[in-house]
Amino acid sequence: MTKYQHDQSDKRICASLTLTKSCSIERALWKTERFQKWLNAKRLTLALVQGLPTPMLRCPSQRLLDRIVRRYAEVPDAGSIFMDHFSDRDKLRLLYTLSVNAHPIILQIFPEAEGWPFPKYLGSCGRLIVSISTRSLKEFYTVSSDVAADLALQLLAIIDSMMNNDLNYYFYFTHVDADTFGVFNNGHLFIRDASTLGIIDMQEGTPLMEDQQEHEDIFSCLVAECQSAFPSCNSVKHIQNLIMVCEEVLSKLLKEKFLPSLQEKIDHALAICADSFLTQQEVLTAAQKLAEVLKPLRPCSSHFAYRYPDCKYNAK
Repeated sequence: MTKYQHDQSDKRICASLTLTKSCSIERALWKTERFQKWLNAKRLTLALVQGLPTPMLRCPSQRLLDRIVRRYAEVPDAGSIFMDHFSDRDKLRLLYTLSVNAHPIILQIFPEAEGWPFPKYLGSCGRLIVSISTRSLKEFYTVSSDVAADLALQLLAIIDSMMNNDLNYYFYFTHVDADTFGVFNNGHLFIRDASTLGIIDMQEGTPLMEDQQEHEDIFSCLVAECQSAFPSCNSVKHIQNLIMVCEEVLSKLLKEKFLPSLQEKIDHALAICADSFLTQQEVLTAAQKLAEVLKPLRPCSSHFAYRYPDCKYNAK
């Protein structure tokens, strides 16, 4: 969130809870019915997050909530699914973060050290979080064809890992653009903004959630006006990420980069991949063909430090 968004959030809290222009944010939120339930809770449950607007919590499972508590880095002695080691302020901090921007939570519970495509979370101070910086993918729209091919293949690999991973979580974007992704100095591509990510638990399935509007409160509307309704979890397509990335990112990254015969194949695959009216198999096949065209264009050199010299011994 920007400073302006934080200021607007503060004004919304004070106006709604104390009917004043300024107030103690902590004291105002402390008295809310939702936080009083959090204070008495031993475990983070589905009922406690109902109505929170962040995409991450639109289709929550108990397994995901337990992972949040177990890996929350802002408290000592993390590791338990119970919140006995949380102070009252720890609970309020977690509730507030989950209400306004789940990005730092995702970085903590799916760490880069375990192979997840996010930058390393280094900590926070107040409303500021610290993570390793990256350059926006938008800055790479004018790069040479070999760099573009390499970044595109990395992006396709990330999308695949979001659909298929050992923990059986399906990550889906609710919005995507070039600023969603970043590139480290060594050429490695990551998701730099996880705030628009939803998560569906493919192992436990999507629980039957009550009407979100019945659970709306100030925590539902901290960032923007309350939404009337969220899309159903069942409406999220398995290929949603591919369609969005092909349409919004890859089409610009790979535009007019290659010889005409190659460019024609790439553009054709992208057009199919970005078509939301086609079947899942058609979109997946187009993405596979795109990867096949790009792989021979991906050089193995020291300019791509994140995978050199491993690429000399690995055909992948």
